[in-house]
Amino acid sequence: MTGGYLSNAGVYLVDFVVGLYMLVVLLRLWFQLVRADFHNPVSQTIVMLTNPPLLWLRKLIPGLWGIDWAAVVLLFGLGLAKQYLVYAMLGVVPRLVGALLLTTADILELIGYTLMVTIFVRIILSWISPQTYNPIVHLLRGITEPFLAPARRLLPAMGGLDLSPVLVVLGLGVALRLVVQPLFDYGRAFSGFG
Repeated sequence: MTGGYLSNAGVYLVDFVVGLYMLVVLLRLWFQLVRADFHNPVSQTIVMLTNPPLLWLRKLIPGLWGIDWAAVVLLFGLGLAKQYLVYAMLGVVPRLVGALLLTTADILELIGYTLMVTIFVRIILSWISPQTYNPIVHLLRGITEPFLAPARRLLPAMGGLDLSPVLVVLGLGVALRLVVQPLFDYGRAFSGFG
């Protein structure tokens, strides 16, 4: 039974550590796409944490169409490494197609939950100090506004109450269940696990 507990703890550690770094790389990519202010402390920390592998990868993979493809490759590379490490601890070697599907599902799930948490944090901060300038609030606005603005057009404010976050979170929840969960299921099936 010790091997089961040990591998379970190992899976948790790999999932947490690699998943956390994937989140940092995702945020850097997201900040670049929304043209966030890279002079604030949060952006500077993310740049500092992601520069070592990205500077090396950019020598091999150029940016194109305003997308940092080195960051995309790093994100997928980390996701694949995570899948293979987790499966190795479980005593299974996944097939490449299954690992790619699981990595895609993992990244989409990370994007969905990150956006949900960001929306909730933005709402709470708007209640606490709505008129105060804070670099974190500015970043949160930059990340969420591309999703909230179209939702506001579909569901305008009613009585001064902006319900667009509810619409976006609802849509994300449905997408996680209808798109991401099937990808996880297919990935596990193609990997020969589950």
